[in-house]
Amino acid sequence: MRTQLVRPYRDPSPAVRPAVRRADAGDRRPGADVEVRRVDVEVRRPGADVEVRPARTDDEERIRRFLAGLSPRTQTLRFFTGLGRPAASLVRALLVVDERRDVLLAVCGDEVVGHAMSSGDGGAAVEIAVVVADGWQGLGLGSRLVRRLLRRAEAKGARTVGMDVMAENRGVLAMIGRKWPDATLRSSLGTVEVTAAVRREVR
Repeated sequence: MRTQLVRPYRDPSPAVRPAVRRADAGDRRPGADVEVRRVDVEVRRPGADVEVRPARTDDEERIRRFLAGLSPRTQTLRFFTGLGRPAASLVRALLVVDERRDVLLAVCGDEVVGHAMSSGDGGAAVEIAVVVADGWQGLGLGSRLVRRLLRRAEAKGARTVGMDVMAENRGVLAMIGRKWPDATLRSSLGTVEVTAAVRREVR
């Protein structure tokens, strides 16, 4: 399965609230009658409003919007080709959940911002594919999806995980090197086939 981890969205709204302190009435310095503002910082964990949940049958329109909103590069890194207008058959295929396939979505409000799927033959091996919306970058949403997906796969008996990654996708390959230093990598025609132990990632 083809996989890509893309950086999640950064909230553009200011994470601060101004508080007003008035100057002392006895202060005669120039400008002392001007209100002085200080800033109290509200700490918000990026991505905290994103829910990771299993796919549902009513997610088709959300997935269609998600796919259509991916940049051509992100589409190519995930599907090895551009999508143009996402076909209805592809949308449905990305939501199939059964005894061999699992799908998790990262959802913010009513919008899908990440998709992760696994498939296997019922044995100890599982293949995964992950993609995160272009606007959600650098906050670890892709890794969060992978961890959840592999925990679920391990509970069903998976012991090894496989991925197909484009050789130019250096960010994902670097992540694999960090999380799975013992992974086996095989290169072929611009694609890197990765095999690793599930247990290392789900710890």
